[in-house]
Formats: sequence, C-alpha cells, structure tokens
Amino acid sequence: MAGSFVLLEGGPVRDHVYADLASRIQRLRSAGRTPTLATLVVGDDPASLSYVRGKVSAAARLGIDSRQEHLPADAGEPAVSERLDAWNRDPGVHGILVQLPLPPGYDTAHIQQAVMPSKDVDGFHPMNMGALALKGFEPLFVSCTPAGVMRMLHFYDIVIAGARAVVLGRSNIVGMPMSLLLTRADATVTVAHSRTRDLPAVCREADILVAAIGRPAFVSAGMIKPGAVVVDVGINRVGDRLVGDVAFSEVREIASAVTPVPKGVGPLTVAMLMHNVVVAAERTG
Repeated sequence: MAGSFVLLEGGPVRDHVYADLASRIQRLRSAGRTPTLATLVVGDDPASLSYVRGKVSAAARLGIDSRQEHLPADAGEPAVSERLDAWNRDPGVHGILVQLPLPPGYDTAHIQQAVMPSKDVDGFHPMNMGALALKGFEPLFVSCTPAGVMRMLHFYDIVIAGARAVVLGRSNIVGMPMSLLLTRADATVTVAHSRTRDLPAVCREADILVAAIGRPAFVSAGMIKPGAVVVDVGINRVGDRLVGDVAFSEVREIASAVTPVPKGVGPLTVAMLMHNVVVAAERTG
C-alpha cells in the first residue's frame, strides 16, 4: 500500500455505480417494472428530512420511482406497522426504507423487523445481518454505507486480502457489517471501540482503518500506521462545517490514502441504496 498519496473521493465511485445502474433500470422499465423505493419518515428531524430529499432526488435522476409517507412523531408504532405492512404486500414497491433515527419511544429493532427481508434495501433486517455473518449464506442486501466502503476500496485497487483491518465503531449500521464484509474479503479484522484498551496502539496495527465512532477529528496522526488506508465514515457538524472522525490534515501526512469529509463515503451510501432497489426490482422478474 506504499506509494504516493491518494484522495479517496466518493464521486467517481458513485458515477461508476450509477453508470452500471442506468442500463439495468432502462431494461426494467422497458419490461414494465419500474424500480420503486418507499420511504417512511416519522417526526420532523431536519437531518432526516434532508437525507430523504437527497435520496428521492437521486432516485428521480436515475429513473427510480419514489413513494413517501411522513408521519408525525407521535403517530405511534401501530401506524408505522400499518404503513410498512401495506408496502410489504404491494408488488409495486420493491424497496422499503425507514429513515433513522426514529423519535424517542419507538422500538427501532422491532420496526426494522417489520420490513420484509426481500424489500429491506437498508440491509438492517436480522435475517440479512445474520446471513452476512454466517459462512455459506448470502444476505439479500447489505447495509449501504459498508457496501459503499467496499466498492470504494475495490475501485481504488486497495488490497484487502491479507491486510490487517481495524474498524473503529461497532454499530449495527456501520461498524458490525463493515467488519463482516472485510472478513469476507479475507482481511484480518479487529473491531475497536471506546472501551478498547490502548486504542491508539490497536489503530496503529491497521493497514486499513475504518473510522465510524461519531467523534469529530478523533483519529489523530498518532493513531495511524505509516502508509495505512484510512476510511472516514464519520459525519459531524461542528459550527457550520461538516467534519469526519479523522483529523484529515494531519492524517494525510502519514496515510497512503484517506477519504475526505464531505465528498468521501457519503455519496456511496445513497448510491448503494439505489443499487439495492434495482436488485430488488430485478428479483421480482
């Protein structure tokens, strides 16, 4: 992994994914099957509403149809379950997305299980997560951000097999599926977190470090092995700026490749969601 520094920008990878999807979407539409994504938002969290607008806009540009349901924060789980059940039974809906986080009082795990695994384009259903963890099984869908990271690593010819990888963070959305994908790609993986003893030393073992801990500029130069590849999944608002979990300006002096924030992993999360919707539509044929 030695050599000149590489800025791991997400835009070129996203464009590569979308170029592949364009012809597949056209074939589906010609056959009378328009890929359709149904999105449920509960409450009025500004970030959630912004994320959904971005996903709907990306879908429209690609020729993917969208349906949206916006429920008040106090709608209650029965109303959420009713909407999800209707979409589960609707053959015209190929993918279902419940925008997270849900307002306080909702059982997120229970609601995620209410989405049919075959329409779980977020990749959060326990059946899909479990299949990802088991040898000999294949999930129908993989969580979009980790899947995007893998696309990025392959796009930039980062060698994964045999590498020491450290995933900093253990969330169900990023950390855990990320560690499983890297393991499947034959990396030797350590999952580190806030309780890890001597965390800087553990991070310095990594040929590939994926930071998803949700703390702005937490990963410093002293935590990086010279020549390592650093993938910053963090998105933190500091004042009027978005910053990652990695102290970019100092880490880039030591690493061989780093993702920027913004314009790094972010575009790939949406791209892989669109990919999953198209896959779901193709499977209905």
